[in-house]
Amino acid sequence: MGKQSLSLGRDDIVQLKEAYKWITHPLFSEELGVPIDGKSLFEVSVVFAHPETVEDCHFLAAKCPDCFKPAKNKQSVFTRMAVMKALNKIKEEDFLKQFPCPPNSPKATCTVLEIECAHGAVFVAGRYNKYSRNLPQTPWIIDGERKLESSVEELISDHLLTVFKAESFNFSSSGREDVDVRTLGNGRPFAIELVNPHRVHFTSQEIKELQQKINNSSNKIQVRDLQLVTREAIGHMKEGEEEKTKTYSALIWTNKVIQKKDIEFLNDIKDLKIDQKTPLRVLHRRPLAVRARVIHSMESHYVDEHHFRLYLKTQAGTYIKEFVHGDFGRTKPNIGSLMNVTADILELDVESVDVDWPPALDD
Repeated sequence: MGKQSLSLGRDDIVQLKEAYKWITHPLFSEELGVPIDGKSLFEVSVVFAHPETVEDCHFLAAKCPDCFKPAKNKQSVFTRMAVMKALNKIKEEDFLKQFPCPPNSPKATCTVLEIECAHGAVFVAGRYNKYSRNLPQTPWIIDGERKLESSVEELISDHLLTVFKAESFNFSSSGREDVDVRTLGNGRPFAIELVNPHRVHFTSQEIKELQQKINNSSNKIQVRDLQLVTREAIGHMKEGEEEKTKTYSALIWTNKVIQKKDIEFLNDIKDLKIDQKTPLRVLHRRPLAVRARVIHSMESHYVDEHHFRLYLKTQAGTYIKEFVHGDFGRTKPNIGSLMNVTADILELDVESVDVDWPPALDD
């Protein structure tokens, strides 16, 4: 270009890797008999070695020692980013003194060190119901010792791992419930990332059958609306975690004898603001903070002199158990302080998680 007096801007220069793709892609395609797609989730990674040119960029370290810092997980300090940083700092004349331009032609060819095939992660979403009061959401392991034999996560993921032939998985959900809390109604939205799956194409009928298989395998959980989703779509689930509302049903015990009229005032309370200091029971895994939450509405159903059922609609992230018993005054106000009794919670059910994701499917 220079010889023809055409001035080149930086953006006009074709990157070496692009030229490399133009040359090699057709060769791969011809050899393997498949089309090449640069954006495909299926990746073939090939690592080459070329000892003759391995030290070509080492002179940069003398010119820009700050650019090359050792890192735990890097085998060499000469990473692509570090070399680019150094090239941006070095003056043109210094570079030409140190390195022949154009470079010398290599005498030996490359050798292939390793070839690895991997498929990008796929994502499966749905909603789950939990019917057991003795089932954690994720494996319950304390000091390396397993406390309960299964979990919601495993009851769902074990089947997906097998069918997708994936290496591993990551489970996430819109909030979580305690081991002794049931999740009823439409269920709780969840998503599972399947890492390096060996099978990725499924018909909607096959996904439906997989859902049925999960549901037939356990009476502790049920799954609905199982579907393949994109990584971006999972953001919708997480967005709704704090803003959305949740509805609960709680069975409450009081130390004092109560009549129906003693609990009726709860029905009139709307958008009650409460302050919750991190509950004692989760302090080992959550930072100490005071969280402001809103109890949107309550509906009380009298059971007997010491029991009533309370239906609550709350801001997501509200600790319901603590709102009932007060957690030694760490949640204010609470049902005990509002009624001027000692109150405790005997049973709790999540009735609905108001996140309209993933899209409902026709049964």
